[in-house]
Amino acid sequence: MLAPDRLLNDQEYLEFHTRDLSMAAVDKKTPVVVQLCGNDPDLVVKAGRKIESYCDGIDLNLGCPQEAARDGHFGAYLLGQKDWPLVENIVSSMAHSFTVPVSAKLRLCQPTPKTHELAKRLEAQGASWITLHARTVSARRRRQGAADLNVVKQLKTHLTIPTISNGNVRVFTDLQVNLEFTGADGLMVGETLLGNPCIFTDTPPPDPVDISLEYLDLCSKYPGTAPLPTIQTHIRHFVEFQCHREPWYTKFRTGLINTKSIEEIDHILSYKVERWRGRAPRGLDAYEEAEEDTQAPSENSGDDPLDVEILQ
Repeated sequence: MLAPDRLLNDQEYLEFHTRDLSMAAVDKKTPVVVQLCGNDPDLVVKAGRKIESYCDGIDLNLGCPQEAARDGHFGAYLLGQKDWPLVENIVSSMAHSFTVPVSAKLRLCQPTPKTHELAKRLEAQGASWITLHARTVSARRRRQGAADLNVVKQLKTHLTIPTISNGNVRVFTDLQVNLEFTGADGLMVGETLLGNPCIFTDTPPPDPVDISLEYLDLCSKYPGTAPLPTIQTHIRHFVEFQCHREPWYTKFRTGLINTKSIEEIDHILSYKVERWRGRAPRGLDAYEEAEEDTQAPSENSGDDPLDVEILQ
């Protein structure tokens, strides 16, 4: 999700994302859709014109539940009926201004049947497809409970444009189950994909340390592509997806937050996480391993430090 005001007023932000989109276009095998947020039709259109030549479609985010969206009055906080004329104006402006198709991603309106009405209105304003994440908005508990796929199934019968289902996909077999139940034309997968980038292949999730180290190698190979906070977030998702119930996970997350370089993240993964998992540390020579052992208490104590400076 890209911020229109930053695309227009922050040259570094614009160059970063257009470079990213340009790299994706080099070996593009599937369409690329850019998602914008916002509540100002003019700003959204002006920002979209900056990136439409780099993509195959532009989506309007009407599903973000985070506090930033609430405070900025965008995303899912535009789903109230009082904002429908504004939302229709934004979608209409996009559809009439861009050379690529436009779409919108929604959450459930209140009451739920109003979701169908809003989607029909956006279809009338020029949306080429609608994605529905069938949960209500909550900044604090944005994935509370299962998505109500019955609403997606009903929405499919209300629209003449494609319907995309979002929600309740955790493993590969959930993909087909979702499509068969809803009759949707496609699927959108969010945070599960962050934890398991291989979700669309019928293979077990990759080892969390393996995929994390592979990602760090890419970050090192292409410096500047992702800032450290973004790298930390991706690593957290990789490990959390399979290990969030492990007794050491809280220690890992605390240490990860306080890392200051890719090398420190690598160290936590290769040494600490592997040792907590009862596996041999990776990439440490005998001297380094002996030095770590003299600094660390027994693994059974539960108080093994992360050897990362904690910022006050």
